[in-house]
Amino acid sequence: MPVAVLLLLALSIAIRTDAEESGGECGFKPSLKPRPHSVSILEFGAVGDGKTLNTLAFQNAIFYLKSFTDKGGAQLYVPPGKWLTGSFSLTSHLTLFVEKGAVILGSQDPSHWDLVDPLPSYGRGIELPGKRYQSLINGDMLQDVVVTGDNGTIDGQGSVWWDWFESHSLNYSRPHLVEFTSSDYVVVSNLTFLNAPAYSIHPVYCSNVAVQNISVSAPGESPYTIGIVPGLLNILCLFSYHVFHSCPEHKNIYIPSSFSFSDSSNNVCIEDSRIEVGYDAISVKSGWDEYGIAYDRPTTDVYIRRVYLKSSSGSSVAFGSEMSGGISNVHVEQVHIYNSFSGIEFRTAKGRGGYIKRIIISDVELRNTNTAFGAIGDCGSHPDDNFDPNALPVLDQITLQGVIGSNITTAGNFTGLAESPFTSLCLFNVSLAIRNTLSPWTCSNVAGFSESVSPEPCPELESSSVCYSLLNSYGKSTDI
Repeated sequence: MPVAVLLLLALSIAIRTDAEESGGECGFKPSLKPRPHSVSILEFGAVGDGKTLNTLAFQNAIFYLKSFTDKGGAQLYVPPGKWLTGSFSLTSHLTLFVEKGAVILGSQDPSHWDLVDPLPSYGRGIELPGKRYQSLINGDMLQDVVVTGDNGTIDGQGSVWWDWFESHSLNYSRPHLVEFTSSDYVVVSNLTFLNAPAYSIHPVYCSNVAVQNISVSAPGESPYTIGIVPGLLNILCLFSYHVFHSCPEHKNIYIPSSFSFSDSSNNVCIEDSRIEVGYDAISVKSGWDEYGIAYDRPTTDVYIRRVYLKSSSGSSVAFGSEMSGGISNVHVEQVHIYNSFSGIEFRTAKGRGGYIKRIIISDVELRNTNTAFGAIGDCGSHPDDNFDPNALPVLDQITLQGVIGSNITTAGNFTGLAESPFTSLCLFNVSLAIRNTLSPWTCSNVAGFSESVSPEPCPELESSSVCYSLLNSYGKSTDI
C-alpha cells in the first residue's frame, strides 16, 4: 500500500449515527471516526492523465470495498491527478477521499453515463420524458457514506451538456454531479464542485445529510435555452414576473446549472460554503404535481447557515416550484447574497398541491441584487396533462427578519393565488437600499405583518397573529 494511503488512514472517516433533536440547530451533527481500511484508486489500474477512462477502476475499487461493509467500512483514496470517469455508484460505510490536486472529471461522452428510471416523485425526466442520465457519483439505499477530501475537485465538464441541450440533441434528461437517493447519514464536505451538467449535489428521499465547507461554481453566463418540452422552472417566467408581476404560460426555457440542496429529504444541513452558479444557488424541493402528491415525501427540518451565495439568473435561495410533497421547518441564517438576480424566492403553481410553511430566514445580507424577496403563485410547468388544476398549494408562516440590503432594484414581489392566497408573510427588521423608489413592493393575494421595514411595505402586510406565535416559538420578542 502506498505510503500516502497509510498516512491518510487516520483521515478516513465514518459517521456515528448520533443525530439529535434541537430546535433551530442542525439535527444531524456527524461524529466522525476513522475507517479501518483504505485503498488507492491507483491499485485498480487508474491513470490520472485526464485522458484515460477510469470508470472500470472506480467500479472495481468500490466492488472490492463492499467486502469491508461489515468490518467497519473503508476508504477509497484519490491522489493528485486528473481522473476521467463515467458514472459510478458508491456503497455503504464508505469514504471517497479526493486529495488536494486531484480532479475527478466527468466524461464528455454520454455513453459513459448509465441510464436510470425517473424519480417517482417527478414521474419523468425533468427535461425529457422517460429515463435520465445517472449522476456522476451516486448511491441508492446507502448508510454511512462520506464524500470528502482536502479541497479536491469534482468537475462535471458540463459545457458539452449545455450545448447538447441548446441544440436539442439530448435523448434523456441531464445528469447531476452527486446524487444520493433513499440514503441515511450522508456527509459531503471539503470539496470543490465545478460545471455540473445540471445539479451539483442532489440528496433525494434522504435522511440525515450534512453538506459542509464546500465550494460550488459554474459560469454565470451558463446558457439558458429554448427547449421543446417542459423545464423545471423557466427563466422567462422569472423575468416576466419580476418585470411585469405575472407569469406567462411558456414552459420550455431552462437554466442548466444549479445546486439542489434538499429534495423530499429530512434532517439536512448545509454550512460554511460558497456557491456561485448560473441559476439557483440553493434549491429546496419535494416532488412535481400529481407524482409528488402521490409519493408524499416532504422536505422537512432543513438548516442553512454561514453561506455565501451568487445566482446570476435565478434565486440564491429558492423554494419550489416543485413542492408537491410539502416543505416545512426550514431555518436559514447568516447568509450573504451578492450579484444575484433574486435573493430569496418561493415558487409554486396551481396543480402543485403541497405546502411551504414554517420557514424562518434571518440575519441576511444582500448586495447588488435585482429583487430581494419574491413569492410566485402562478409560475412553473407541469410534467404532463394529468395534473389536477384544483390541487392548490399553500404558502403560510414565512418569517424574514434581520435583513439588510444595498444596491437593490426591487424590494419584493409577493403574488399569491386568488384561490389560495399566501398567508402569514412576516417581515421584521428589514432595511433595503432601493433603486426603484417609485414601486419597491408589489403585493396581491397575500396577507401578513411587518415591523421596522424599509422601504415601507405593502398594506397587505398589516397584521397576523401567527407572526407573533412564530417569533415567540423561536425566542424572539413579542412586544410589538
